[in-house]
Amino acid sequence: MTNLSPSRPRRRVSVLLFAAALASQAHAANPQGVDFADLSIEELANIQVTSVSKKPERLLDAPASVFVITADDIRRAGSRSIPDALRLAPNLHVGQVSSYGYSISARGLNGTGNSAPNKLLVMIDGRSVYAPLFSGVFWDMQDVVLDDVERIEVISGPGGTMWGVNAVNGVINITTRSAHATQGSLAVLHNASDGGDLAFRQGGRAGEASWRVYGKALTRAHGETAAGGRINDAWNQVQVGFRADWERGSDVFSLNGNAHRGEPEQPEPGAISVSGMALRLADIDTQGANLTGRWERALADGGRLAVQAYLDHTRRDVPPTFSESLNIADVQFQHSLPRWGAHSLVWGANYRHSWDNVTNSEVIAFLPAREEQTWASLFAQDEIALRPDLSLTLGARVERNDYTGNELLPTARLSWRLNPQHALWTALSRTVRAPTRLDVDAYVPGRPPYLLRGGPRVRSEVAKVFELGYRGQPLAGLSYSATLFHNEYDHLRTQEIDPTRTFITFGSLMEGDATGIEMWGSYQLSDDWRMSAGYTALHERLRLKSGSNDIAGPRNAGKDPSHTLQLRSNYSFDDKRDLELALRKVAALENPSVPGYWALDARFGWRLQPNLALSVIGRNLNGGHAEYGPIASRLELGREVGVKLVWQN
Repeated sequence: MTNLSPSRPRRRVSVLLFAAALASQAHAANPQGVDFADLSIEELANIQVTSVSKKPERLLDAPASVFVITADDIRRAGSRSIPDALRLAPNLHVGQVSSYGYSISARGLNGTGNSAPNKLLVMIDGRSVYAPLFSGVFWDMQDVVLDDVERIEVISGPGGTMWGVNAVNGVINITTRSAHATQGSLAVLHNASDGGDLAFRQGGRAGEASWRVYGKALTRAHGETAAGGRINDAWNQVQVGFRADWERGSDVFSLNGNAHRGEPEQPEPGAISVSGMALRLADIDTQGANLTGRWERALADGGRLAVQAYLDHTRRDVPPTFSESLNIADVQFQHSLPRWGAHSLVWGANYRHSWDNVTNSEVIAFLPAREEQTWASLFAQDEIALRPDLSLTLGARVERNDYTGNELLPTARLSWRLNPQHALWTALSRTVRAPTRLDVDAYVPGRPPYLLRGGPRVRSEVAKVFELGYRGQPLAGLSYSATLFHNEYDHLRTQEIDPTRTFITFGSLMEGDATGIEMWGSYQLSDDWRMSAGYTALHERLRLKSGSNDIAGPRNAGKDPSHTLQLRSNYSFDDKRDLELALRKVAALENPSVPGYWALDARFGWRLQPNLALSVIGRNLNGGHAEYGPIASRLELGREVGVKLVWQN
């Protein structure tokens, strides 16, 4: 058996680096059809959001820290991908790792223990896109035509009661426009110094139904390190899809599907040594297809029923480490009861089943290679009007998973409307991240003797969260939101050396806390000029529990910036021309060490004709910077200039 004594530290380091390298593969509805482009500050506060309570409510009334990225925000910023658009949310930290890889988190824990960021639930049109392999997101496999996005709701904080396990530090809910709102033709060409994007969409009607079809292709050139070395992260991808919406009496139906195929290169280190044999990394192959159907019925008594089901197939081939084929079937039911006295109750159920097949290699094995898993849950939430200006929301979800059994996810939220322009809220919640195959079933190398022997005793990671928030309009034309939070974590993932000092297993012997503030606001200086700003501050502490020997675990607090700042200015010269300037500041990271940086972005938009718009977009105009990763191989993001043409008919 291989000796892992202190005199042989490199073996343990190689195992930890491999686990990190595997996880790093992830770094890579408005029913009224409102157009947000010309909304005032007051009207923006009245936007309806659905992610907090799974029913429409005014943003001003939502008792949670939620930021809404509107379609107009995305257009004015010139965003070209979902992670790029998420930079607009001041309550998120977005770090780019490669041309297609990102590390995205809210409120810290941007990669703890053996995994990349894994405590953020992401949904696209109601379909969860986190990977059950490790609870994170393969961002290169998530794409949409951004011109068809209606809004992105970003909740920082727990969402377990409404959305289940893994909604620990945040929920991102991406909603595309109804097919009713995307009639006619659209063509988008975006060409920049690092690659290009081409998209089309065609919408029409067939009887009672509206429909659209779309296609999208992108290419990205390879990046470079700060020293000028080549990074093998070039990327090509194509995607097609459709959506149909129709109504019949009190019933509303929607059906959408997507299919994609991508070929990203694998960045350095470029070779992995297992048992003395060097294995060269090759291009990744990704593919997937999904189909989602939804039915809603407005009941005569004022209640509402909703049923959603989807099928999702993905395949990711990452030579020479692993290949995974995953199929998921998911069914959700929700019943919103009519208001009964002071009570407004919503309840529902969710059943999810996965079929996972991993092709093992000399590098890693998931044992068993084939695995089926089931997640089943029931939830209920009651909003109680204690008096006209004071409401109490009580809710809980019971969710069962195959690794840890039943998990209880309760929440209590109190909202006090001081007056029509000001609201205070506070919340207490408990949520968890359930173990995954990477936590329990991973073995390194792919055959005995194993240096890493899974995690047979891992537990769910638990977060107990206290929040205190304010949202309102203290002055005419000024909106402002601020949230204080304190998270208590337990059973965080660790990597433990066996007492025989011959192998490693994953454990749950770390705890910690995170305290911070997040705030943002917008001010309308004039009819033509709007300014916005956002700021976050975070203090994290991670501590080993008795019995742990994972001395590296607490250093994972250094993966998050202590503070971030963003300033945005949008000025409309007239109804044809507008200019957006954005300045971002991100504090330094400690593990691995990444200097803090400022980034200046700009976009000038000009509507050449009623159906033709031109944008000139600049990124990092003040110079290059890195955002994540060790210095020897990390991506240096340099100045970038691009042109975007949008034709719509």
